[in-house]
Amino acid sequence: MSGPRRKPDVADGGRRSIRRRHDREILALALPAFGALVAEPLFLMADSAIIGHLGTPQLAGLGIAAALLTTGVNVFVFLAYATTAAVARRVGAQDLPAAIRQGMDGIWLALALGLAVLAVAYPLAPTLVDAFGASATASPHAVTYLRISLFGIPAMLVVLAATGVLRGLQDTRTPLYVAIAGFTANAVLNVVLVYGVGLGIAGSAWGTVLAQCGMAAVYLGVVVRGARRHGASLRPDAAGIRACAQAGAPLLVRTLSLRAVLLIATAVAAGLGDASIAAHQITLTLWSLLAFALDAIAIAGQAIIGRYLGADDAAGARAACRRMVQWGIASGVGLGLLVLLARPLILPLFTSDPGVHEVLMPALLVVALTQPVAGVVFVLDGVLMGAGDGPYLAWAMLAVLVVFAPVALAVPALGGGLTALWWTIAGLMMTTRLVTLWARARSGRWVVTGAVRV
Repeated sequence: MSGPRRKPDVADGGRRSIRRRHDREILALALPAFGALVAEPLFLMADSAIIGHLGTPQLAGLGIAAALLTTGVNVFVFLAYATTAAVARRVGAQDLPAAIRQGMDGIWLALALGLAVLAVAYPLAPTLVDAFGASATASPHAVTYLRISLFGIPAMLVVLAATGVLRGLQDTRTPLYVAIAGFTANAVLNVVLVYGVGLGIAGSAWGTVLAQCGMAAVYLGVVVRGARRHGASLRPDAAGIRACAQAGAPLLVRTLSLRAVLLIATAVAAGLGDASIAAHQITLTLWSLLAFALDAIAIAGQAIIGRYLGADDAAGARAACRRMVQWGIASGVGLGLLVLLARPLILPLFTSDPGVHEVLMPALLVVALTQPVAGVVFVLDGVLMGAGDGPYLAWAMLAVLVVFAPVALAVPALGGGLTALWWTIAGLMMTTRLVTLWARARSGRWVVTGAVRV
């Protein structure tokens, strides 16, 4: 005979209500963010597809120039992250004019950095291309594409900062729409300028620059309208711009440390042989795609946590953090199972070389098994960014680099192959990140309330 059923108490109902509210907030922000993140790599894919029909030297030139451009833009991703956290705090404090003013400071900083990169990199373009060991046939195409594309760098950095403004305002739909429109315009302009006008690889570069400038113009239009509606100044403020730079500097250190980890991993893979570097590139491509899905939750975390802390709601911020960690674990498990089941389909999709298949299969298994760890890491990274805890993130990532580098470099000497290398990337590196981020999250030191983190 069963006992009486326990009636759900008020506390149970309250907790479920809070979880449902967090779930709605996370979904509302994460789904559009994921769409925008996936749309960004489509720029390069469209260029590659169009330029690939011009010839191998042109495609090789694009590959070199794109690697330089991607690195140049990704280094400044802190423009989006730091701006999201700062604006979200102001939103939580119910001070929209100050939130938009904060966002404008980030946009002015982005424009200044973009112009500086253009001024420095334009004359150095041939030197940068030569540093990549470009062939005599590919080098001229790489220099042409790089020099033209540099004119789009200021626009792209403005897009990063403006995206951070809108995310901080709890709006991830507008960035999705702008990303889709930008990709469409980029594809059309590329076809017209490359084949219709006959500009070749230069036409592809100009098409991308025009699309990027169009995206920046749309973002600026949205932010300017918001500023006028709320009476926020649009003029550059030296103190505000310096504050944005100071907030972004630790995140720059974090990003550079992460890039160093990936460069070391690629260098080690290159020394393991052609089959290993090919399999490594495929694995890294898949890893990056999975990261987009997890990063969408992290972006939601930046916006939500910043808003709660700005509203002086420490308990709400902690509850949101716990719920997002649960989302990270569930997403990681789901993605890991997806990779596990899709491995037989992934192999022939990328290559028919049996030598590559042999080393790729176990590397993909490592990726699948470690996705739950990655899910929590991405979420906690976003939570601490939303809290403005940049200095800790910088030191934590430097510690990860110190732990990872000697172990990764020792892989060939110890007779390890690509699977061992990926255990150091997805296993050691991500677990070390998990330990540092989890310790900070448990300590509660990231919970600093107020419209401005002090």
